[in-house]
Parts: sequence; C-alpha cells; structure tokens
Amino acid sequence: PALRARGRRGASIHQPAEGTPTGAADQSAPGGGWAGGYPEIVKENELFERYYRELGIVPDGEWGDFMAALREPLPATLRITGYRRYPEELAWHTNLSRKILRKSPQLEKFHQFLVSETECGNISRQEAVSMIPPLLLNVNPHHKILDMCAAPGSKTAQLIEMLHADMNDPFPKGFVIANDVDNKRCYLLVHQAKRLNSPCIMVVNHDASSIPNLQIDVDGRKEVLFYDRILCDVPCSGDGTMRKNIDVWKKWTTQNSLQLHGLQLRIATRGVEQLAEGGRMVYSTCSLNPIENEAVIASLLEKSQGALELADVSSELPGLKRMPGITKWKVMLKDGQWFEEWKDVPSNRQTQIRPTMFPVKDEEKLKAMNLERCLRILPHHQNTGGFFVAVLIKKSPMPWNKSQPKVTSFKGAKMLSFNNVSQLFLESLHDRKHTIIVLYLPFNTEQSKKEGVCGPPPSKKMKLFGFKEDPFVFLPEDDPLFLPIQKFYALDPSFPKMNLLTRTQEGKKRQLYMVSKELRNVLLNNSEKMKVINTGIKVWSRNSDGEQFGCAFRLAQEGIYTLYPFIHARIINVCIEDVKILLTQENPFLSKFSSETQKKVKDMATGSIVLKYDPDPAKPDDLQCPIVLCGWQGKTSLRAFVPKNERLHYLRMMGVEVFKAKRKEEESQNKTGEEVQHRLAQTEEGMDVEDKEHDLVTKMEAEIVVCTNELPV
Repeated sequence: PALRARGRRGASIHQPAEGTPTGAADQSAPGGGWAGGYPEIVKENELFERYYRELGIVPDGEWGDFMAALREPLPATLRITGYRRYPEELAWHTNLSRKILRKSPQLEKFHQFLVSETECGNISRQEAVSMIPPLLLNVNPHHKILDMCAAPGSKTAQLIEMLHADMNDPFPKGFVIANDVDNKRCYLLVHQAKRLNSPCIMVVNHDASSIPNLQIDVDGRKEVLFYDRILCDVPCSGDGTMRKNIDVWKKWTTQNSLQLHGLQLRIATRGVEQLAEGGRMVYSTCSLNPIENEAVIASLLEKSQGALELADVSSELPGLKRMPGITKWKVMLKDGQWFEEWKDVPSNRQTQIRPTMFPVKDEEKLKAMNLERCLRILPHHQNTGGFFVAVLIKKSPMPWNKSQPKVTSFKGAKMLSFNNVSQLFLESLHDRKHTIIVLYLPFNTEQSKKEGVCGPPPSKKMKLFGFKEDPFVFLPEDDPLFLPIQKFYALDPSFPKMNLLTRTQEGKKRQLYMVSKELRNVLLNNSEKMKVINTGIKVWSRNSDGEQFGCAFRLAQEGIYTLYPFIHARIINVCIEDVKILLTQENPFLSKFSSETQKKVKDMATGSIVLKYDPDPAKPDDLQCPIVLCGWQGKTSLRAFVPKNERLHYLRMMGVEVFKAKRKEEESQNKTGEEVQHRLAQTEEGMDVEDKEHDLVTKMEAEIVVCTNELPV
C-alpha cells in the first residue's frame, strides 16, 4: 500500500548503528532473537512511562495503544527516487519487519531486488517519518540548501531529488551543502549522495553549531552566502526510535535530553543565523521529549524578538496524523525529581538544568509563539516511529545580526600581525559590527585561487580527526587536456568546461569531475575555511590505452546523463535486443548485434562511445523509457561500461529474469572466483576505485555508534 506522506530520522549519540544486533527492532517478534544467543531486551522502562504519562503528550485513553506500538517491530519502508510528493505511490511500507525481509527464503528475490535497486539509487530504505522534514521545506530547483546534520544521508538524498525536479535541466541553479561533524559518517553521506549522480551536492565536515559563514562572488563583489532552505535535524536522545533501536528501552533516562538541549539550541541558532530573509528552516528530532523540542523552539523564538515565526503547516501533507505542539511541560531529573520553574532549581542542579528548558510563563508571549504549530508524530497513530518537526520562517535578520556581515579582505605582500587582527576584532565588537576577516597567508592562496586550486595539496593519510582530503583543482581555460576531449566527442560550444575539476594538482589527471556553476563559486571563494569531503560527479576517466585512439579519457556512466545533452559525436542508437546483449554479455562480438548497429559502428574509430536506446511507441510491449549507456567499441567487439546493479535495474525494466538463488550464486562464485576476478580486472581497466569512500562505507555499518535512519537491506 502506498504511504500517505510520512517521514523520519534519528541521530542519537547514544545508540548503536543500524544493522548491529543490539539495534535490531524485531527481536521480540515470534521466533525473534539472534542466532548468536544475544539476550532478549525487556521492553520496559518505568521512568519513561512515568515521565511521559505526567507530561500528557499522549491523548487520554490512548496510552495502552501507544506503549503497545512501541513494543512492536517497525515496519520496513522504502521510497522510490522521485520528486515532490509522497504518496502518489512513490513511498511504500509493508507490515513485514526488516528481519523477516532479510531472513525469509520466500522473500529472497524481493530482498535482492531491494539491495540492488538501493545501491544504484532508484530506491531508498528510509523510515517513514524521516521523509517528513524535506517535504516540509518546500524545495525548488533554484534554492541554496544547507543540511546541518546530514549523515547518514536519507534526507539529503530527498533534497537532491527535489533540486532535480526538472529532468531536462542537468545543472539546476540550486545546490545542497551537506554537513556532518563526524568525519567517518561523512563517508556514509558521500556514499548516499553518489547514488544520485548530481553535480549540485557538496559534503563538508564541520561542527554544525559553529559552521562557518561562506562567501560567494556576486557580479565581482564578495557577499555572504545565506541559504534559502535549511534542514536542522539535530542529534537527539532518540526515544522515538525504540521500535528499531531497542537498547533505548534499558538506557533511556531524562539525563540524555538535559545533556543535549544546549547543543540542539546552539545548532538551531546557528542555522537561523545563516538563513536568508524569507527562507524556511525545518527543525526536527526523533525524540518525543519537549526539552529537546518545544523548549528549543520557544527559546529560539524568544531570543529572535520577532525575527522568526512558526509556519502553519496544518494544510501541508494532508492525511498525515499529527499532534500539535504543547505549551506546558515540566523538567525531571533522572532520579525522578520534578521542577516546574527555573526558580525552583537548587544551585547545585543549575549546571544540569538551564532556564531555556522551561516553558515561557508570560501568557501573551506564549500565545504569540504559536507552539501548537509544531508537529509531534506518535507511533500508534499510523504505525511509524516517533518524531517531532517545527517549521520556522525568517522574517528579518536576527537581533544580533541586524547589519549584513561585512567582508573585509587584507591582500598584498604585507602580513597582518596578531596585534593588528586583535585590534580590528576589538573595534568591531565595540562598534557592534559584524566583520568577516579574510587573511591571505604567505603561501599565496590568491595565486592558487587564480589557478583554480581549492586548498593546498595535503597528504592522503589518516589523521587523528580523519582523512586529509586532496585539493579540488579546476581545469584552466587553456588546459591542453580538454581540447582532445572536446574534439573527440564533438562537445557543444555551450558545454561549461570551466566547471570541470580534478583531485590532482601534480602529475597525470586520472578522473575529471563536474560541479554546477554555483558550487564552483562556493568552492573557489571558501577553500581555506571549509573542510570539503567530496563534491562533483565523475564524467570522464583516464584510459591507459586511450591516447592511441584519439582521446585519453573515456566516458563514465555516473555522469553520462549530465554529459549527454552536450555530446554530438560517437553516439550509437541501439534496439532493445542490442541493449539486452550489452547488459548480459561481458564483451560480445559485433556479429551478435543487429545489422543496423553493425553498420553504424563499421566506420567509427575505436574508443569510448554512447549507446542510446529510444523507445518505440509503436511497440508498447517494449521498454518505454530511454536509456543512455557508456560503452567501448573495439575492433571486433562492443561492450558496456555499466556497474552491476545498474545493469540489473535495466534488465528488470526489460522483463529479463535476473534473480539467482543465493546458494547457487555462492557456489558459482566459489568455483570461478579467480576467473571472475581476472575478468573484472580486465573490464575495469582504466576505471578508478573509489577507495576511501568504498573502504569506509564497508566498515561503517558495524563501527559507527550513532543511530541512523537508513534501514539496512
């Protein structure tokens, strides 16, 4: 059944990663438990029940249903890659738990389908309520978006999809900057984003509560970058995730929320500071606790002095069952002691409990806040996890940012001393000015910028705080590397070659990536203040034998849909039967293809090609959507360079049976392991291995001790 517009995530700093035994939500199911003999966790917590009964967040008469739902396994849900709205049959759920999906022999074919389609970006295993925040952002393709706490990336993927709502525009004017404080989790984020093959995503690694102001070049002058949309899905205690993270049952205490409240408020404050006037920020948690939810929003609204307002989204996402935000709550310590007002808190407890945790007492102020416009999703209302969402609109600058930040640059050979900078800083404070100081350091960053280099070339070693990334180097206008590519593929004059970049400052360039014009602007103007983990979509890869065929670079499948509109040569139109041969055979001889295809390639030079399938309306039984594949034409053969899961996707669309029983597949792999590896090595000749991201993603599911919203397949 199609889901009626729902969504969710959790970023608890206390919970294990999804996919670990203690994070399984279905151990209590009949026949539950794990073969390894893990003890069953009792789904009881007296303090939890006492706390939420007293707060009254659950309607009268529904407490039994609420607790019963929390003790049930969470249904498996998935989202089909698409734009704008769920349902319209783009989001689905099943009452089967994740464990049943993974273990049941009857569902093995369906499970393999989920794994394969998830890997190539056509579906996302995402919990239902996690889908709500991006939908409430109301994203348009021209919006500049910041995702402040983005890992593991399910919501980021939604945002990218919304930017690409117009499939005919390969370079929308908007972009997503996806940030996470955890360096390792950033690589999970990269893995998620790469599935969507977008030139409009940048992954950065910063503390969200102090993420730096960025600059962009606007008609030759520097301006501070303000975002049209901000997703602020903060780290939380995660008590809305009890159905999948059952460790919460035994670990839950009010102390978790008290410790996180300050961080959540700092992150939300930093978010609204960077929001453009008229922009929209969605604040969300996978917690039910008002200390992490309404208390944060109320404090933010109070200190904004009218600069912010809660948006009324009651008419958005019709069919979503929601509870309004509450206006009265109390604070409880882990020993069960309650406090109704800040003045009641003894001095020895005032480091644990802060004034911003209490509701506003002034009735007029409280009414003006409209806290009832917040949304709380309760698990028993529509068989989901628990969640909280608030949508904020920025009407004017924050009181402490009344004047637009001024960019002050100090250029030239003269170095500023520490005293110069200190004096300027003190003067700025005295004058209540907000000055961004850009220091040009002795290693001549200005010259590097002219050359299109974003950041000095560091060594690619694992440091204490994670990998130090290679620089992003844009191709110069007169780079001789590009001319053979332009000629070989007959690229359109409108091709934005200035947006091509590499990750190598010296030596041979192995890969060419492409970003949008807007992201190029961000990269070039902020290289010294941003820790960029990844950006760009791969469009060309160096082929070791390519130069003898007229071009050293072959097309990359990841970027083919971005490149295709600009390519005017080396395109071969193929029929449906040819596509099946290309996707099922490793390196088929030309004689196996249709006579029309053989004629087209007869006089074409050896090298990288585009294989295009256009549907025939006169044959409605054939596949009715276009396909663009990267290939290689040899002297006597024709092959497709397409990743395995993408091959399986196209074959499924054409009605070709691709399922193999695991046992048979494993037996075959054991028998021919060496042969397969040798063949793959030949097939992948000249193709790069995304080493860092791949290695880390492989390890992450078992190592990361932060709760995620992705549902592992």
